[in-house]
Amino acid sequence: MSEEEQQIDQQYPSTDADLDREPQAVVMDVDATKIQILPGASEDLSSATFQILEEDHTLGNALRYMIMKNPEVEFCGYSIPHPSEAKMNIRIQTYGTNGYTAVDAIEKALDDLVGLCDHVDQEFEAKYAAFEEGRQDGDVSMSG
Repeated sequence: MSEEEQQIDQQYPSTDADLDREPQAVVMDVDATKIQILPGASEDLSSATFQILEEDHTLGNALRYMIMKNPEVEFCGYSIPHPSEAKMNIRIQTYGTNGYTAVDAIEKALDDLVGLCDHVDQEFEAKYAAFEEGRQDGDVSMSG
């Protein structure tokens, strides 16, 4: 086993549950049924296609945008294989420098997307509270 393979094994250790899973897909630890790495990923995981269940263009486009903002990422694209199936495939290719993997890229993008949504929520709540306070004082202006 090469040094890179050993690093990957240390970063993504297998469990007994991994041995019982179907061999064609590796499941990330987010939810055993939500995100899978599809067959065909590079050995060093610098490129991989993920399948995310029960998601559509709403998450797909936002996630693709966040992934492409990452300077370690060379390519990212997503597709909805068929409109009647609740599946989204997202392909990520990194430059592979410093052991940065497609898994790292999708995890960072998901974290960044959650952070962005939290910021939008906080700003909305603050503006809404100010609006309600202004309404109670008789001022309904939204400037600020």
